[in-house]
Amino acid sequence: MGKAERTAVLDVLDSGNLAAGAEVAAFEEAFAEFCGTEHAVATTNGTTALHTALVAAGIGPGDTVVTTPFSFVATANVIRLAGAEPVFADIDPSTYALDPEAVETRIQELDGDVDAIMPVQLYALSADMDRFTELSERYDATLIEDAAQAHGARYHGEPAGSLGDVACFSFYATKNITSGEGGMITTDDESIASAARQFINHGRTDGGYGYEHESLGHNFRMTNIAGAIGRNQLSRLPDYVERRRENAAQLTEYLEATPAVTPTEPDGRHHAYNQYTIRCGNRDAVQEALSDAGIGSSIYYPTPIHQLPVYDGYDASVPVAERCAEQVLSVPVHPSLSDADVDRIGETMRDIEIEHV
Repeated sequence: MGKAERTAVLDVLDSGNLAAGAEVAAFEEAFAEFCGTEHAVATTNGTTALHTALVAAGIGPGDTVVTTPFSFVATANVIRLAGAEPVFADIDPSTYALDPEAVETRIQELDGDVDAIMPVQLYALSADMDRFTELSERYDATLIEDAAQAHGARYHGEPAGSLGDVACFSFYATKNITSGEGGMITTDDESIASAARQFINHGRTDGGYGYEHESLGHNFRMTNIAGAIGRNQLSRLPDYVERRRENAAQLTEYLEATPAVTPTEPDGRHHAYNQYTIRCGNRDAVQEALSDAGIGSSIYYPTPIHQLPVYDGYDASVPVAERCAEQVLSVPVHPSLSDADVDRIGETMRDIEIEHV
């Protein structure tokens, strides 16, 4: 957060217009332009963006959505909250993204009865969206990008958020840009955008604040305060991503001589490094050694979704996801790191005894 965000918030406070209004609309317009989509609809957070996108795309009771178990639990929760059922497929161990071949296998096990496919652009690296587009067209399934972490990522030159029928972002404090809390839906489909705007505003038919309510809805509206912060953050997103990529390159160079599995960037994909995630055979020991050196780290994610108590009874054959959950570790890569910070992280990790996966 810098001076621009502080000034923008004070301007909103001085205006007296705190709820959804001009600042939110300006943020939506700027974000749609950034993603190259016709529409962007702001929401209260990434979870409500996903929930709204599903409902707006017509996904509901009796429907099936194939997705990944290797993500934050919200990815699957929103499917259930919309009344549909999540079906888990395995991931690609090199990108941690949903594996298209595993998805097709699961769809065939369902006799082709699938209503949506929801890959996650995990750690800000795009999944294989060409293959997912093929699968969505073949099985007449809606393609939904969970791009919660992927602000600034690209796939063959196209921005994350423009690669499916509809996409969703989060502006939580740990994301590549933040509004404190907030979310965004992007789409070229006017019917989805219109339905989303209605759903986040109590099902109002007039798009405003009258009392005509055609359908069920929530109050998932973003505030002008969050919109003002987000719009200022967006203006610096390319610089933030470039710095993240520079930090990631330095870390990879330090780790080249170690057994750690470092992040990959397949041809045509532009990693925006919301996380810098390695895999190692002694993850817990490495994390402890980093902590002893005063360096923070986190595990995204220690338990696959289907193994969480709230998903008891959901069966999934996902050995790659389960193995990765035991091996992944994310270390600082954010743009506020100095060169000296990155060197200290890299040198410390290089000197830790890291085991092969």
